[in-house]
Amino acid sequence: MKALFIFLVILALFVTAIPRAGAAEQEGAEMDRIKAAEKNIGTWLETTATRLSDTDPELAAIRDRLVFGEILANSSLTPKQQIITIIVALTTNRLHDNLSGAFQAALKIGAEPVELRETLYQCAPYIGFPRVEEALKILNGILQKQGARLPLPDQGTVDEETRLQRGVDLQYQIFGKEHIQPMRENAPADQKELLANYLSAFCFGDTYSRKVLDLKMRELITFAAIVSLGGCDPQAAAHAKANISVGNNKRQLVDALTIMLPINGFPRTLNGLNCVNKAIPEETAK
Repeated sequence: MKALFIFLVILALFVTAIPRAGAAEQEGAEMDRIKAAEKNIGTWLETTATRLSDTDPELAAIRDRLVFGEILANSSLTPKQQIITIIVALTTNRLHDNLSGAFQAALKIGAEPVELRETLYQCAPYIGFPRVEEALKILNGILQKQGARLPLPDQGTVDEETRLQRGVDLQYQIFGKEHIQPMRENAPADQKELLANYLSAFCFGDTYSRKVLDLKMRELITFAAIVSLGGCDPQAAAHAKANISVGNNKRQLVDALTIMLPINGFPRTLNGLNCVNKAIPEETAK
């Protein structure tokens, strides 16, 4: 906490030391941000009208220009990766009033219903079934209104005989056998089911092995869910490394944190960034 305070003081001094831009330059930057926000809102949303814009237009403008005019306009993630990351943060935080709009935005920009369902399924081992079930009710309600037949097609690839070994194989692939094998072998006898078998069979066998989303997207979802939970720094750091292992890069993780900032707030965002920086030093990030 002391280190963070010192950092914020230094940051404040740095910001105040920056020469102020001329009025014309500031106005131009502000207009660019407003235009970018208007363009992205038109792409993502059906309407800009919200309860907040009716009652608190100033805060609505601050939010929209930050989210749509800056963050989404300066991201290395694809629009589909962006909206999926947002959905994960909203689901984890149980922000149901916002989830409906996010699902509709996802469908509008081209996400398939089964991709959204798999996004929620991927969250289950990390945030628990109740939060996922709550989000599924919202998604399924939207899909039914649009005429979709439920349930959507199955995407599982394992059965009772193969789920454990498939999960172990995926852990080896993502984290390295040299890390996973000792963890499984050294688990205390009375904890082996939890630390080894349930983790391997459920989290990776039942979930990571499913179709539609590749390992890169599944690891990005996992990282987003863990950071959004807060207080899970060891797991956030481990999955930051796992993202690199499956082919994502540090910029994508930083951009995912940035996209979730308006939902998660700065404390959890900075904690997540600290995990990324510790797990992926700059010299190994390229």
